[in-house]
Amino acid sequence: MPTSLPSSARRLITPIAGLVLGLWAQMSSATVTGIGVVADPCAGVPITPTAAHKATSDWYGSWMQEWLGADWGQRCRYHGENALLPKASARRVVFLGDSITEGWKEQVPRFFSADVLDRGIGGQTTDQMLVRVQADVLDLHPAVVHIMAGTNDVAGNRGPTTVAQIESNLQSLINQSRHAHIRVVIGSIPPAARFSWSPVEHVPDTIRTINAWLRNYADHNGLVYVDYYSALADAEGGLRHEYSEDGVHPNLAGYAVMQPLAQAAIDRALAQGRARAR
Repeated sequence: MPTSLPSSARRLITPIAGLVLGLWAQMSSATVTGIGVVADPCAGVPITPTAAHKATSDWYGSWMQEWLGADWGQRCRYHGENALLPKASARRVVFLGDSITEGWKEQVPRFFSADVLDRGIGGQTTDQMLVRVQADVLDLHPAVVHIMAGTNDVAGNRGPTTVAQIESNLQSLINQSRHAHIRVVIGSIPPAARFSWSPVEHVPDTIRTINAWLRNYADHNGLVYVDYYSALADAEGGLRHEYSEDGVHPNLAGYAVMQPLAQAAIDRALAQGRARAR
């Protein structure tokens, strides 16, 4: 580091340099090659677990550590699929979300097609979705985006946050989509009483608070709000046992409740577009 720099600048640069070197050390143990601006930043990123991961005692943790070290926003997850997509139709829909969205296609594949796209990634927070919204939504030129996010923020998957920060991230996802002339369907956070992987408390209250904000924001901005929470919740604000095996992720019966709600919301959003085009 040049000694001619002011001491205040050196104090700023030193921790940043340490952070960069730490991230590079994490990445260097992976199969990823290169740092900085490269031709293909997804080369070697393990978007699926490898044999080496599966050989460890905690294969999921090993896999996620490597993936997130190289691709924190997980933009590489759908990079290959996006490149192979045909030109968007006037009715293309993208579902952006976390494992609840990702699991929807796994359990009900017939609901999705070449123009109804699932872009959910398990474990993701709204911060991470902001990193990939350009690649996984805007660049795909859908007519409608269905956003359902916030479960993992409430669980603290990427560290502490606030309700205000979650709402701000959701607002940014919505505004970026609207700026690109994409109609927005905003889904409520599904109910949950607790998270098996996280000790956070007051989960139902936090989810209800964010959902109330989402409904109000949708009402005041001409968005379509779809209330999965009321359809799935028990009296305590948890996910009804017949709709889930773990209290967080819907099962087939849960998705059977959600699907007609989603379809009606998408149809309504498409109809809004047709009305504006007249």
